[in-house]
Amino acid sequence: MNERPIRVAVVGAGEFGRNHVRVWRELDGVELAGVVDTNADRAAKIAAEFGTQVIRDLDALVAQRVNAVSLAVPTKEHAKIGCQLLDAGLDVLVEKPMAASLEEADRLIVSAARSGRILQVGHVERFNPAVVAAKKIVLRPMFFEVHRLGIFTPRSLDIDVVYDVMIHDLDILLSLVDSPVADLKAVGIPVITDKVDIAHARIEFETGTVANVTASRVSTERVRKMRFFQEHEYISLDFARQDALRIRVTPGSPQPAIGFEKLETAPEEPLRAELRAFAESVRTRKPGIVDGAAGRRALALADRVMAGILDHARRVQLGAFSPQDVR
Repeated sequence: MNERPIRVAVVGAGEFGRNHVRVWRELDGVELAGVVDTNADRAAKIAAEFGTQVIRDLDALVAQRVNAVSLAVPTKEHAKIGCQLLDAGLDVLVEKPMAASLEEADRLIVSAARSGRILQVGHVERFNPAVVAAKKIVLRPMFFEVHRLGIFTPRSLDIDVVYDVMIHDLDILLSLVDSPVADLKAVGIPVITDKVDIAHARIEFETGTVANVTASRVSTERVRKMRFFQEHEYISLDFARQDALRIRVTPGSPQPAIGFEKLETAPEEPLRAELRAFAESVRTRKPGIVDGAAGRRALALADRVMAGILDHARRVQLGAFSPQDVR
């Protein structure tokens, strides 16, 4: 039986929005209704590039009988526009971080529940094949070492690197370690912008699991790796290569046997997997794996990291760093 295609639109025609338009255009079972942006020229350029139409504004979008929306506007607009779309009866995939504050995140969650709509948060690395493969073998990880380093680009400079970059790994940690955070120490400094450009956090969970997480947008190379250790084994993930290596030790002999296993992965652009999962949630009405609650947990932990950075800056009297706002 042929199902009616899901009609989707993209709100926000920046770099993220352009990629959403591109992938939605390619997915089966989906009809791309158009793109909305306050910058008419930018919207027209993206629409022409991908053979879709410009939708004038949100009211016109609702009139288009759209089922779902990718929301890729600046973070400060997520709650306002997201709640408007949810209340109008549309399912929403909102880019990360899901909101500019926990209060605004709660508003999105309440709007979705009240209207019976799907709310998914764009933590795209959850759909990275390396993460999907590693999640299947997680037992009791006790130590994580995470590096997400990038070269400076004039993008997402309205938020600190914690919310722009590190939040991906905070979300993954929370999905792999089912435990509250017991202790957290963090440091971060501005380098090029007036926001935090490089940050490091040491996070200890109540299970005793410890994670060292580093994020930078001012590095000379691109590194996106996670390593974690559990009893008698070590798992290494490379997000860019989308692969995961498992190194296992078989104890019980004078010379323990060491085995190397490359975990089976199905290479795919994570954004494509993410949007396909969102479309499936829209179709089946089943919540996605990165729902509003998951997005809120990641945001709450990012807030704690940022609070730790500000506390450290005050304690060491870092004169070059006196932000008025954690965002």
